[in-house]
Amino acid sequence: MNEAIKNLEPKALWNKFADLNAVPRPSKKEERVIAFMKEFGEKLNLETVIDEVGNVIIKKPATPGMENRKTIVMQSHLDMVHQKNADTQFDFDTQGIEMYVDGDWVRAKGTTLGADNGLGVATIMAVLDSTDIPHPAIEALFTIDEETGMTGAMGLKGGLLTGEILLNLDTEEDDEIDIGCAGGVDVTAERTYNEEDTPENAIGYNITVKGLNGGHSGMDIHKGLGNANKIMNRLLFDGFENFGLQIAEINGGSLRNAIPRESFAKVIISDIFDEAFQFDMNELIQEIKAEFKTTEPRLEVVLEKTEAPAKVMDLGVQEGLTRALYAAHNGVYRMSADMEDLVETSNNIARVIVKDGKIHIGCLTRSSVESSKFDLANALRSTFELIGCEVNFSGSYPGWTPNVNSPILDVLKDIYEKQNGEKPNVVACHAGLECGILGTNYPDMDMISFGPTIKGAHSPDERASISSAQKYWKFVLEILENIPKK
Repeated sequence: MNEAIKNLEPKALWNKFADLNAVPRPSKKEERVIAFMKEFGEKLNLETVIDEVGNVIIKKPATPGMENRKTIVMQSHLDMVHQKNADTQFDFDTQGIEMYVDGDWVRAKGTTLGADNGLGVATIMAVLDSTDIPHPAIEALFTIDEETGMTGAMGLKGGLLTGEILLNLDTEEDDEIDIGCAGGVDVTAERTYNEEDTPENAIGYNITVKGLNGGHSGMDIHKGLGNANKIMNRLLFDGFENFGLQIAEINGGSLRNAIPRESFAKVIISDIFDEAFQFDMNELIQEIKAEFKTTEPRLEVVLEKTEAPAKVMDLGVQEGLTRALYAAHNGVYRMSADMEDLVETSNNIARVIVKDGKIHIGCLTRSSVESSKFDLANALRSTFELIGCEVNFSGSYPGWTPNVNSPILDVLKDIYEKQNGEKPNVVACHAGLECGILGTNYPDMDMISFGPTIKGAHSPDERASISSAQKYWKFVLEILENIPKK
């Protein structure tokens, strides 16, 4: 299956991507891919260093005639988001990604593809391995744990790199050159509750929300996509308000940086309300599906009778939980006043777990403005503290302030226009690129970000455009050849 990928053009890029995707590389479990990259660098007889947090740095001298050019840092992250469809049997810890070609797209069978940021990693590997690509001195920086905390970028010490220019290869539209990004902070709310015995006249139901698109909680947050946790809470709130529904368990969402695609709940209802409850739920389900018919045409909500669970939530805590989740902001909070069509601040209610007397709610709040980031985070904290939760902020990382006067930006704009006959879109993005963090220890480094077209990142619908990869590869080669002189 992956042999078909290796035959795509440019072969240098797709071969390295196939090799990389054969290595399991979940965030916070990067030992195998770190070893893979170390072996790769050492086989090329290039200086290869693993820093104290696990980032891999491989240095390659300039090709003949390019020694007088500025040293560049080419940077991508090794880890990938692990998401799969509920009916897909796959173990991310042991299996390599199973890829296939679908027209102009490379996809994975029921899982994320890892093009974010595997195509960036593969690009750098192809350049390091080449014998015929002109380039200045290169410091290849492969960071870890970008997707679940950016601890690799945060742990990179000053002084390890000497490059004056950083090329970050982690954006997802091939007509864009990125000069800024959002920062983020994890907002986690937790509390305990008492469980009660299920009444004798109770009927059990499983409620399932599935079939949503999901996607990147930064890049896709403005698209009006459904959030499974918010949709599930709407159903639970209605059932509780009208029929005294009681919650036994909730398991919604998965990763902090992925818009939740699925949520599962176990509930009970008194047998005297059963018929009315079913009628009301089916009406509400149709209303919700009608609301999302354009953005979420595959949305499914399944109501299934089952054996009643032995225990349910304390009603007072349940009332507070459903109201707090209703009130908690999800989606775009504020648009940028300075850059057109840029989301400034947003929140993703990523994870809701209710089970065995414990509540866990996980959110990722993003903003390109630090004060606005904490404004929204404090609004969420206040909402959850009102129902007795302990709320913690963690993993805060800064945004990357745009520099419209960047010298390397001028180089890239000229090359793009020459190659494509039109100007690129110079943008800032709502995703969390590592440039802002890296800039704290390397403040004088001129940074830019670009990449091939990738759709559906952080979801099993992730796909990479083959024609775009060809366009992007040509762009990379000419950039390397035109790095300014020292």
